Amino acid sequence: MSVKTYKERLPHEVLDRIKRKDNVVILDVREPDEWEAGHIPGAKHIPLGQINRALNEIEPKEETIVVCRSGGRSGRACEYLSSLGYNVVNMPGGMTEWSGDIEYGK
Repeated sequence: MSVKTYKERLPHEVLDRIKRKDNVVILDVREPDEWEAGHIPGAKHIPLGQINRALNEIEPKEETIVVCRSGGRSGRACEYLSSLGYNVVNMPGGMTEWSGDIEYGK
């Protein structure tokens, strides 16, 4: 059994941070069609399969909350990125549990 080297924040906790206007960096690792169907405004979009080629687009020291549809792919992204020293947080439940009626930054 492996030990997680990253934190987790539930969708409502992430939403609370956005509402407080905390500096929140969101990385969405879903596929383009999922992204187009709806995403958290202000999020950066890098599909999971492209993470390795886009490391320069992610600030290693800045806390980055990683999201996907349900939390599986974002968990894999967090495992990979944290192994490289990135400060990442997984959002289990993903966009499935995100409250879609709340807009980013309001």
